[in-house]
Amino acid sequence: MKNNKLDNLTDLIASECIAVRMRILNRVISKIYDDALRQTGAKVSQMNILVAVGKLGTARPADVCAALHLDVSTLSRNVERMKARGWLEVIPDEDGRAQPFRLTSEGRKLLEQAAPAWKEAQEQAKQLLGANITGQLNQAVKRVNKINS
Repeated sequence: MKNNKLDNLTDLIASECIAVRMRILNRVISKIYDDALRQTGAKVSQMNILVAVGKLGTARPADVCAALHLDVSTLSRNVERMKARGWLEVIPDEDGRAQPFRLTSEGRKLLEQAAPAWKEAQEQAKQLLGANITGQLNQAVKRVNKINS
């Protein structure tokens, strides 16, 4: 038996939900970057963290979470993996609670080695989305960051 109300609701969400559309774009674009970065052994999610840490120098977990809009458990899980691979190191902290970390020489080398693959993925993503949408995405991120800061 058909439920017209439910059908209408599912049609509406499937065709208009911003979250659904963003998740689809995220998966498609992430795959482009992950495929390009595969040779480095890193995923785009890890590269994002490494870049944020590289920009911050000595990074406190709360600062990285705020910069990348990550929850603490996601960051912790990724940091543990990257420490195990030698890309990040924890720095002793005075109070012992924050556990700041920084790039190791291996982490810096990884970023340098990954640059050509990242550039290739960046071009593929731009071609797929087009210049107009790419520009709109940049503006949307700036707006969200401004509102959430």
